[in-house]
Amino acid sequence: MCFKTRFGIHWISLHDWSLCKLLLVAVWLVQPGAVFGDVVQPKRNVLFLIADDMNQFLGCYGDPIAKTPNLDKLAARGVLFEKAYCSFPLCGPSRNSLLTGLYPNSTGILENAQIFRQTIPNQLSLPQAFRRHGWFAGRVGKLYHYGVPLAIGTDGHDDPASWELEINPAGVDRLEEEPKIFSLKPGQFGATLSWYASPKNDRYHTDAMIAANAEWVLERCAQRRDRPFFLAVGFFRPHTPFVAPKSPYFDQFPEADMPVLRVDQSALSMVPKAAIASLRKKEEDGMNDETRRQVKQAYYASVSFMDAQVGRVIDALDRLGLAADTTLVFTSDHGYHLGEHGLWQKRSLFEESARVPLLIVAPGGGRGTVVRAPVSHVDIYPTLMEIAGIEGPANLQGQSLVPALRDPEWRGRGWALTHVLRGSFSGYSLRTSRWRYTEWDGGHKGRELYDHGADPKESINLAGDSAHRGVLDELALILKQAVHESFPSTGKRPEISHAAWSPGASKLGLPWKSSD
Repeated sequence: MCFKTRFGIHWISLHDWSLCKLLLVAVWLVQPGAVFGDVVQPKRNVLFLIADDMNQFLGCYGDPIAKTPNLDKLAARGVLFEKAYCSFPLCGPSRNSLLTGLYPNSTGILENAQIFRQTIPNQLSLPQAFRRHGWFAGRVGKLYHYGVPLAIGTDGHDDPASWELEINPAGVDRLEEEPKIFSLKPGQFGATLSWYASPKNDRYHTDAMIAANAEWVLERCAQRRDRPFFLAVGFFRPHTPFVAPKSPYFDQFPEADMPVLRVDQSALSMVPKAAIASLRKKEEDGMNDETRRQVKQAYYASVSFMDAQVGRVIDALDRLGLAADTTLVFTSDHGYHLGEHGLWQKRSLFEESARVPLLIVAPGGGRGTVVRAPVSHVDIYPTLMEIAGIEGPANLQGQSLVPALRDPEWRGRGWALTHVLRGSFSGYSLRTSRWRYTEWDGGHKGRELYDHGADPKESINLAGDSAHRGVLDELALILKQAVHESFPSTGKRPEISHAAWSPGASKLGLPWKSSD
């Protein structure tokens, strides 16, 4: 395994933890206090946890099958956002958006394998903004886009300016077991439904190694409390391939108990073709009920395995006495379909693909409270800036969620915007507390309207119902304005530069002020 600091690359044995503990992670700096509410606080740490391809199949979100005790406990000690949405249901665009606080129309990133430095190179990322104000910023695992599973153990499409420390473990799921993984498309795993019940226990798997490395970094941070930290921990599960230890994770979800969804073809005939264009027909249309149950078993097992690793990191935070001084965030890059509307995986604008879990534990915030107002990934950046008492970039496009942390009845802007690409045109979806309204190619290729008050599964498209014309027209105006505001002040989406980007010292966002 290798890890990098700004002082160079270091190679260590995967099991030689005693050697790890002799290494110095960073130079610690003393910082003044920050204001949250009316109370002066010391500079607070941030522990940012993110899963990959995870929907809201969690106990704390009411799922009857999920076994997620650690995330459930995290929700009980903080605030759960019931209606949280990604800005783009695909890994690369979503993560670039979340980590810059900008919609994809302002990052210019609408595909994987791209990074915002190719479009807006001087933008401060979320961790970079913390670095600029003196925080130690470290990453363990996946934060920006990775080609999963082939890029596990590497930096993926990472941003060097965001971190002082990057750690990239790789376990048996990447290094040994790929030949044993079943796939609907043999030999392909990352974008295809694929799974494997591993005979090896947690400690041999990538996500468990990520948790162990996060624990090691937290131990270093606990020794130097005069400098705050921003530690981002990115888990790869439950992204395909769904690989997790057979015991206990697969075993606790018997295949025969997994429900199979029946698709209402008459309802599907009412939606635009673009709405269901994410279906991989050659692979997924051929699935039978046995295969569908196996996919669900493997997905739930992967979520439960990832939950156990979250528990290890949170336990370390508590054991080291860091929790009282740390803001915790847990989310996923986007949602995930498991047969709803006949769809699997992501890239749709239906609820299951656009919606994400979002849990925040912060000073002065609620404990076990639920916020039902719709919120967005772009809201996380300004929220953490306000909690930390530091100034973020002026062009951030989200709203601070700090008022929601104090008052669960907070309403905010009242909607969340999600965007997806369909070849030469875009789809945009507006989610309010009650409605989802979607336009494809500005409405030229179809519209959708769903009443979540009566139809939470989004089964009946009301866009053609004259009885809802007033609602549709009102939401169309809001969507038009929201899309307009998702672009930068120029009104034009930044273009991709294919020139190599080199992170010079002036772009690192270090505690001293740079010329830009």
